[in-house]
Amino acid sequence: MSLSRGQILTYGLPAVPLAVMGVPMYVFLPGFYGETLGLAAVGAALLLARLWDVVTDPLIGSLGDRLQTRWGRRRPLIAAGLPILLVSAWALFRPPEAVGLGYLLGWGLAAYLGWTLMSLPYTAWGAELSEDYDQRASLTASREGFMLAGTLLAIAWPTLVGAGRADAETLSGLAWLLVLLLPPVVALALWRVPEYRLTAHSVGWREGWQLLRHNRPFLRLLAAYVMNGLANGLPASLFTLFVIHVLRAEAWTGPLLLVYFVVGIAALPGWLWLSRRIGKHRAWALSMLWTSLIFAAVPFLGPGDTTAFLIICLLSGVGVAVDMALPAAIQADLVDIDTAAGGGRRTGLYFGIWNMATKLALALAVGIAFPLLEWFGFDATRVEDRDGTFALALFYGAVPIGFKLAATALMWRFPHDRRAQVATRARMHDTEQAYASTDSRARSQRISPPSTGN
Repeated sequence: MSLSRGQILTYGLPAVPLAVMGVPMYVFLPGFYGETLGLAAVGAALLLARLWDVVTDPLIGSLGDRLQTRWGRRRPLIAAGLPILLVSAWALFRPPEAVGLGYLLGWGLAAYLGWTLMSLPYTAWGAELSEDYDQRASLTASREGFMLAGTLLAIAWPTLVGAGRADAETLSGLAWLLVLLLPPVVALALWRVPEYRLTAHSVGWREGWQLLRHNRPFLRLLAAYVMNGLANGLPASLFTLFVIHVLRAEAWTGPLLLVYFVVGIAALPGWLWLSRRIGKHRAWALSMLWTSLIFAAVPFLGPGDTTAFLIICLLSGVGVAVDMALPAAIQADLVDIDTAAGGGRRTGLYFGIWNMATKLALALAVGIAFPLLEWFGFDATRVEDRDGTFALALFYGAVPIGFKLAATALMWRFPHDRRAQVATRARMHDTEQAYASTDSRARSQRISPPSTGN
């Protein structure tokens, strides 16, 4: 299952418009609808729509695992999700003049359903495109690199086409961008990137649950991923507050983000090169240690230290893309452990759990940071507040280090490396051949004519 470089890049292309869709859902829509419907009500409606993923992620993941068509298991779901996502995005980004919470909630539920139908099979498809230890890292790097490019485009869009804020004109432009960009890149990927026919057998939920519980490397990776997700979610949710209240440099918010993401994309090939030499888990652990070292200086910053923080963004941005690419590549390897044990290629279910862990980490980051900041006395309406801003700096720069070091400790001596993956693949193929032989004998017995005897 060797892919060309062109196929690997083509596989990653749909991540650009998917990211363009994701940023407005998280960043632009709350403020846009909140102006007329109220921030609290809009926040509750979007949170309810987001919780819908808790139901749809495992269901759609399992559906993809069991689906068998002439076009594959993953690509039909991606094609089915495309019109749902486009129609709901058009409705959300170009609403009529008079809308209510029901309109926002209904189309929000539809948008997240379309998003899950596309993004979850898309990630599972990438994990199944290759069994090679290094090529899986290249596939996830292609997807996550293009995802960062789409994030940059969406963040810069209000400045490129409007007055620098997410107004009706900006959102309308994003709707047109999605309509023009998403269908052709998805069609190109579905056409040019193969989906291999995989032999799979179904397992009962009780047996499947036992297999998942005994996949210790997966549980270890998941714990490290949640820890690192908390470490990333805290500064992500507090970034704007930090720039405004600690640095007193609100005008720098956009340029700082731009530097951070551009450096992340540029550094990704270097991390891939390193992972081929020392292993994916060790390269990821080094990236977390590097980010922790750089972030150690953040609590010492204050008003006017914008240049110093720009350097921190530049240096810490080196690790942003690898934080998304290498863990997902390791996750693809660990699905093979489940298959070797008799799980039957449950890539969709595993990535459904992975997506839920991602959302849990982001939700916990916000749920931890804001109440504790308030408890420590931080008030976003007051600029002159030394105690409050120092607490903000600690939560932005120091607390994430603890979570990253915990994740690094879990991954530094991770047991499933390149050598273990080769052995796992051999066991996996033996298991699948055994099941195929059993199924063949069962079919033969069902169609054999009864013996007439004498």
